[in-house]
Amino acid sequence: MNTAHRSGRLAATVLAAVLAGTGLTVAAAPAAHAAASDTVAKLPFTSYGSLAVDSVHERIFLADADVGSHANYGQIAVYTFQGERISTIHTTYHVSGLALSADSSTLYVGERYRISAYDTATLAIKSGPSVPSDQCGREVVVAGGKPYYTSQWADNLTQCATAASTLDTVVNGGWQRTGWNDSGKLLLEGGPNDTFVMGQGLNSAAPDPFLSVFDGSGETPVRGATRRFADDAGQGALDLKDIAVSPDGAKVALADARTGTRLLNTSDLSDAATGYQPLPAGATAASVAFSGDGEYLARGASATGATPDLLVQPADPGDATAPLEFVFEGSQDGDRVVPRGMEWSADGSRLFAVTTNATGGQYWLHIIQPPAVQYDVRFTGGLTHSPAQAVAGEPLAVRGKLEWDGPAPGRPLQVTASRTDAAGTHDLGTFPVKEDGSYTVLDEPGLLGDATYRVSFLGDLTHRPADGPSTTVTVGKAPASIALTAPAEASMSSGVEITGTFTAQGKALPDRAVLKVERTDRLGSGTLSSVTVGADGTFTVKDIPRARRDVTYTVSWPGDDLHLGASASATVHVTR
Repeated sequence: MNTAHRSGRLAATVLAAVLAGTGLTVAAAPAAHAAASDTVAKLPFTSYGSLAVDSVHERIFLADADVGSHANYGQIAVYTFQGERISTIHTTYHVSGLALSADSSTLYVGERYRISAYDTATLAIKSGPSVPSDQCGREVVVAGGKPYYTSQWADNLTQCATAASTLDTVVNGGWQRTGWNDSGKLLLEGGPNDTFVMGQGLNSAAPDPFLSVFDGSGETPVRGATRRFADDAGQGALDLKDIAVSPDGAKVALADARTGTRLLNTSDLSDAATGYQPLPAGATAASVAFSGDGEYLARGASATGATPDLLVQPADPGDATAPLEFVFEGSQDGDRVVPRGMEWSADGSRLFAVTTNATGGQYWLHIIQPPAVQYDVRFTGGLTHSPAQAVAGEPLAVRGKLEWDGPAPGRPLQVTASRTDAAGTHDLGTFPVKEDGSYTVLDEPGLLGDATYRVSFLGDLTHRPADGPSTTVTVGKAPASIALTAPAEASMSSGVEITGTFTAQGKALPDRAVLKVERTDRLGSGTLSSVTVGADGTFTVKDIPRARRDVTYTVSWPGDDLHLGASASATVHVTR
């Protein structure tokens, strides 16, 4: 994972996150300036099946799926919250889905021919009833004190995408069909109060996959809200990669490879009134997870280069706090977050994320802890601007200074700025702070009158947000100028030819300027034919003088709503 500090640590941009007491507290940030603690363990896998986090015993369980053959054995790697592998559970056949009981005393494991139950304290097997064979990899969830799991039969892996999946459970030590089934992969995700969500993977046999909420408290699951997402034209179908249920059960978040992160109301699976901002351009949604207190959301993605693969942000989509972003890239970190590859510890102090390389043959476990300390920042002095006279359509620089406590940031801090004028308030974006604390806000005001500039600091990983000063600038009309080149002498017979250049600063004129031409001689003054300025700003005035001696030509432009007028004169001595 790229970093501003050292290889294999926090990369890129944004979020103020502070680890306080029982969980992660996010303040805000436009750029990352200190590395979060990111412990990385290389997994002994060539495939990935599932992740389960036991916060009671502080254990992380990861399954190596290795599906495709009855000869493949399975393994579950067991890690501490510090990233140390302490054990490996070996199974006779491939293993895929993992799920914990509500009290974290039992780990349920989906194997090829059975659903095994392990004691999470001793890692000893407690039971392993035989269940229908699965060739494609199970999903497992616990609701109502019993495991629910998927079963898929296929002659080979190429058929798994569309092979029929059934939802089964274990009752009194034996397997039982629930009656719910459909084609392709069925994803299961547990929720509070013995509920769970089932979502269908996109496949050729299911061009409009479903999402359903189930009550698993009884002997058989009861379906509640359900939804398909395609419109009448067949557009907008779900391409589901992961499901997360908020701890209070009110919201469901989806990692949709087509649209990004969807946020739904659990009651009817309608779209939440406010959704999450899009993932960075080039990132495809792969995974999603709510923190245990429901305050924060992690969004994993598949992306290349410097595009973030992981965002951690407030779970409330109305909170404008910028997310903490991670870029995973390279042989020490993997290249992207895997689908179904993220879980939080119950207290929100750690996020566990599984990454893989571009070819999908190697896997890494990241244990991410945001830093625990935040420092104050403050704006010093007021704001200045240049040029002294701001004009519409011309660049304006507003300058100020910021001070901060704590260590020097690894990357430049950034301030945000806005302009309020007669048309309302406009967000101007973010601007870097130099090492000496100075910053410059660049703008191009477009309206005459007062424009008020305000700056603030949204915060970062180690610095708290701060409100900044404001200044009001009077924006005037932009100047215009006319320059003339005329002969010193001319004759009445040959005439007078004067060339000139017209320049208007600020906003470009909607049309070419038309200039007024006046002639003053010993017989009086009069207006000649107007001239239109060329595309290059030049023009020519031609005249046959009517009298000898000095003749003065005055060329003028009256100005417009955004530009001042301009005038220039030239005197030519006219002979016979």
